[in-house]
Amino acid sequence: MELWFFYAIAAAVFAALTTILAKIGLKEVDSHLAAAIRTVVVVVFAWVMVFLVGAQHEIGQIMGQTWLWLVLSGLCTGGSWLCFFHALKLGNVNKVLPIDKSSTILTMLLAFLFLGEPLGWTTVAGMSLMAVGTWLMLESKKQKARDKKRGDKDHKWLIYALLAAVFASLTAVFGRLGVVDMEPNLWTALRTMIVVPLSWLMVLLTGGQKGIKTVSAKSWLFLLLSGAATGASWLFFYHALSQGHASVVVPIDKLSIVLAMGLARLTLGERFSKRSLAGLVLLTAGTFLPILPFA
Repeated sequence: MELWFFYAIAAAVFAALTTILAKIGLKEVDSHLAAAIRTVVVVVFAWVMVFLVGAQHEIGQIMGQTWLWLVLSGLCTGGSWLCFFHALKLGNVNKVLPIDKSSTILTMLLAFLFLGEPLGWTTVAGMSLMAVGTWLMLESKKQKARDKKRGDKDHKWLIYALLAAVFASLTAVFGRLGVVDMEPNLWTALRTMIVVPLSWLMVLLTGGQKGIKTVSAKSWLFLLLSGAATGASWLFFYHALSQGHASVVVPIDKLSIVLAMGLARLTLGERFSKRSLAGLVLLTAGTFLPILPFA
């Protein structure tokens, strides 16, 4: 088994921790402010890693086209983050994650169209299973009826989750185009520096900065831990992406949904219907199929 495979697994583990820690920290915090706080933690974490490996000397060697992919990846990351955490603020983890993780399907298609990565029968079969699994994990008509009776008519989380998935797919493709010519730690650090001002601009535009003083010590702790987990996840993800195909690395990374939903049940008390569990099984099986040729 090649090293990039283990990097991708590590990225998935930390991504799952990111989701749960963020959900706990978001309870009393504006979603834009929470995302902005985490970006600061991630950028500090990333630059520490850059200096530890001595990659800062490579900045002057970055070519113009690589800067383009870097900026585009950073902008898409910021968009994905802002949409994802707003969706997470409005909906449950077991609702938001399936939509967000459906970005895997779009990433595979984009990798085939723009990166020339193979689209064999295992990939197509995997995409089909993931699509069906995602559909099953969405709310059933009975669940929607129960939500309506409780007065829960706001399904804006779905729109934000879909936008997060689209931006996440573009992030992976632009990342693959750029990271092959850069040290992964440096790529992560520079890309996050683009995300930081974007996140804080949204905070200022929405007036979220007023809530900084009211953030509890518990929320600060979990947001900081979530930021550290995000930094670790990104570093492992881009190390894997620099060595493996995006159409394989991304599905492995998205396996974080299994761990995240398990943690959501244990720590947040979120329950899953038989339909959701069946969808999770299909989604997981679909994620594994594209990996088989590389196992």
